[in-house]
Amino acid sequence: MRLTALLSMAVRVVVPKDYRYGTNRPWTEPAKRRNPPGKKRRKVFVEPIEPEDWTVLKGDLVEILAGKEKGKQGKVTQVFRHRNWVILEGLNTHFRFIGKTRDYRGTYIASEAPLLLRDVALIDPSDRKPTQVEWKYTEEGERVRVSSRTGRIIPKPVVERRDGIVPQQWKDGPKDTSPEDTLEKTYVPSLKTLEEEVMEKLGIQEDRRHRKSYWY
Repeated sequence: MRLTALLSMAVRVVVPKDYRYGTNRPWTEPAKRRNPPGKKRRKVFVEPIEPEDWTVLKGDLVEILAGKEKGKQGKVTQVFRHRNWVILEGLNTHFRFIGKTRDYRGTYIASEAPLLLRDVALIDPSDRKPTQVEWKYTEEGERVRVSSRTGRIIPKPVVERRDGIVPQQWKDGPKDTSPEDTLEKTYVPSLKTLEEEVMEKLGIQEDRRHRKSYWY
């Protein structure tokens, strides 16, 4: 991935008040085509859910509770909190026709459609059945998800980063910087310039003085 792309993702995107979120990120071209400047789209009402109350995370195993795929279980691949959407791997798919040009007739591709959060339920790992969950704290103070039916803790999923690294399973190698070295404070603030600090470190003495100058 190019550095410019990473920097564009890091910049906070400012969207209009009536912006209509979709499955594309606001700074991408498909999202800009759907929300051109000055276009008014029908307002979509979304049930407000606080970030700390969100129970379904990327990588969770859930079961569909309504729709044509009711009763099927799948893995959550994407989460859209602005619209209370989740996308499941290989489920709730529809076909889209893309790629038609003067020289190519185009083709159909399968695409997963989003599901509302209320239409899915987390799977209890103890019996592989859907359950309602709530957030609780353990004796050590860790915030965990607990099944309302069995009382079992549902662990958070382990998700790979884009570079294929799982942070929870990463082991430092000989060339990795240790956390102690990272947190060590080596910078000492000073009022000297860079040149003065270099001269002091190298033991260079400067005896010359600036000539007096006058404004007239």
